[in-house]
Amino acid sequence: MGKDTYIRFDWAIKRLLRDKANFGVLEGLLTVLFNDQTKIVEILESESNQQYENDKFNRVDIKAKNSKGEIIIVEVQNTREIHYLERILYGTAKAITEHISLGDTYQKVKKVYSISILYFDLGKGTDYLYHGQNRFVGVHTNDELLITAREEGAIVQKLPGEIFPEYYLIRVNEFNQVAKTPLEEWIQYLKTGVIDPDTTAPGLPEAREKLRYYDMTPEERHAYDEHINAIMIQNDVLSTARQEGLDEGRAEGRAEGIAEGRAEGRAEGRAEGQKEKALDVARNLKSMGFSVEMIAKATGLAEDDIKELN
Repeated sequence: MGKDTYIRFDWAIKRLLRDKANFGVLEGLLTVLFNDQTKIVEILESESNQQYENDKFNRVDIKAKNSKGEIIIVEVQNTREIHYLERILYGTAKAITEHISLGDTYQKVKKVYSISILYFDLGKGTDYLYHGQNRFVGVHTNDELLITAREEGAIVQKLPGEIFPEYYLIRVNEFNQVAKTPLEEWIQYLKTGVIDPDTTAPGLPEAREKLRYYDMTPEERHAYDEHINAIMIQNDVLSTARQEGLDEGRAEGRAEGIAEGRAEGRAEGRAEGQKEKALDVARNLKSMGFSVEMIAKATGLAEDDIKELN
């Protein structure tokens, strides 16, 4: 690696960006994504953030303030899950309930933005950035409902979108173009760790200063390298096993010669292909000295299955 190699964001957010001294990097991402100057007030922590062993490292809740002075909660998700949409829904609900005090009125509920940085294939789509928001639209008239409410003695009108969570899905691997805008520069960094030395995109000059690979200790660099290797292995396992399982399933299905056989063959072939490929990779990683936890993350296998491997 060159001396100007930078730590990928998916690692930095687990370790470095929770430090107040490094808030400028996260603020830059939020500012570019929301197209609004955003300042971090604090990183929110709670006991329930640690409900699962690595939950607090894969999910970051941020209390921030926008240019209007409004307090918002930003939840950043950064890990692979089978039921990912369910995960981000759970995450936003958790963020809302955790950060409203017992006895507060519902007026104290803060707007939540959920940001998912996806280093894996979530589904089909041609864009690298997707945005979702709750809207109430007339079934017959196609107009958008405007809610009337009383706040602090005055009657105000607001769109549901001003209250309900918003979701940003950043599909890092779908970005394949020259970075020209601040948003594109950020996506390029998220994908490759590359930062233009002349960048003025909010947060990226701070990232160049604070996230240099060779500024880490040798122990930190070793852990980081293992993390990157695990991601590469995991992606290879999934893509290879998917193709091998599909091929085997098709062959078995054709041999049976009936629609039911093809369906069963594909399903069984995919499952067997994925499991066998994952076991082979796990054996190799175990012989190389990788921890059981790291192998489980890379392959998706249960830790008990890994421990039994010779």
